[in-house]
Amino acid sequence: MDIHDFIKKIEGEFEEITPGIITPKSKFRDVLDWSSVNALTVIALVDCEYDVILTADDFLKSETIEDIFSIIQSKS
Repeated sequence: MDIHDFIKKIEGEFEEITPGIITPKSKFRDVLDWSSVNALTVIALVDCEYDVILTADDFLKSETIEDIFSIIQSKS
């Protein structure tokens, strides 16, 4: 599991994101124009690709793409 692959998967889910602008330090709430629908999209992506369930608490404790990726790694 690699963070750059995770970023590519996120970019593939959101048409409004220009590939290459997300970095591990990007704040996902800013990059994804955060909403409950986008949260559900990320939850579904992570569940499908990594077999990990993210919770609302996981998002509340996280600020960056790297934070989310670290949670995924800790749960897998």
